[in-house]
Amino acid sequence: MTIAPDVTVQDAEAFRTLEQTLSASGPRAALDQLVDHLAERGEFRALLDALLLRARHELGLPLIQVGSLGDLPEPARSQYEERYVEAIRSVGNRLLNTGDIASAWPYFRAIGEPEPVRQAIDAYQPVEGDEQINQIVEIAFNQGANPRKGFELILAHYGTCSAISSFEHLPHDEAIRVACSDRLVRQLHEHLAANLRAEIAQRGQPLPAEGSLIPALIAGNDWLFQEDAYHIDISHLSATVRLAPMLTDPETLTFAAGLCEYGRRLSERHQYEGEPPFEKTFDDHAIYLAVLLGHDVELGLAHFRRKLETSDPDRPETSLSAQVLVGLLVRLGRLDQAIELAAEHLAGIPESSLICPGVAQLCQRAGQPDRLATIARKQRDLVNFTAAILQAASSTTPPGLGH
Repeated sequence: MTIAPDVTVQDAEAFRTLEQTLSASGPRAALDQLVDHLAERGEFRALLDALLLRARHELGLPLIQVGSLGDLPEPARSQYEERYVEAIRSVGNRLLNTGDIASAWPYFRAIGEPEPVRQAIDAYQPVEGDEQINQIVEIAFNQGANPRKGFELILAHYGTCSAISSFEHLPHDEAIRVACSDRLVRQLHEHLAANLRAEIAQRGQPLPAEGSLIPALIAGNDWLFQEDAYHIDISHLSATVRLAPMLTDPETLTFAAGLCEYGRRLSERHQYEGEPPFEKTFDDHAIYLAVLLGHDVELGLAHFRRKLETSDPDRPETSLSAQVLVGLLVRLGRLDQAIELAAEHLAGIPESSLICPGVAQLCQRAGQPDRLATIARKQRDLVNFTAAILQAASSTTPPGLGH
């Protein structure tokens, strides 16, 4: 065989070696050598082609593929599909082993196996000047390989404003959203605490102990808020506080409560109006978080019950206050009160439109099908009534006697 004049010495040697191996040891040895050669040189796209060539040879298929997989008869088609997926997975793993997450992602996405890339992104720690970070964020966040880590990278490298804007594009997965809101609250708390300490030190005032929370930093320091002063972007503060009700970690809830306490002390000029039941963004969120932390629980619940006076069961758009209170009661484990409230204020609103569990779900959680049947009858809800009486009957029917 004549080698083209523009082929490098190394390539020419590879061609000669393949010919020699084929002549001396046969097709399988030549194919194995081809695969090893391409893997060693990191030519991963060609490696995939080589793996598929070896698969076709081993399955007795035409070595040059003509047409689509669908043209192959069974069982050859299924066998080749298995080898196809195996080859893609192999190349994807090799790319991950080199640290090239961006190049590995299309391979794993093609076979519907995002987990290896998710794990690689989880372990990814960008270094100074890392050119991969934009691609990693795109894959992790925008393409959904690891939204939580993608959000953390946005927050750490693009800033709070970008992270807040990105939050609404997170998948509707409660665990992911809670984790991201937790990270956002912690970072904002850290930045605000640092800014307050710097301001106190600059004024020559006594500094609270290292690690003091925001309430301790602002206590007795009313001068911090004079002349409409503020120490962190107020829009960032307000947006972050609005995410705080979904938090679950007690420490982060405490940090969020500190952010609210700071916000409450700001001048009237910096008070943002919110949606019901958090019309006073900082004041109302502070009360909500206090309830979750076990402080003044009855007073806090009474505060939100008073907001129900503007709720109209015939106008779903006015029911947000009731939905928030139902959710709060559920988190406190007060299912009976939550059921009563939902039956009174959320009747007729599809459960898919609620941000809290509806009556049917609440009764299910409480193990009270009879109560659901009573409520459903009153609300003329035949579907939930039937579900309730069927469940009640099944719970009282001895095994083997049901039909």
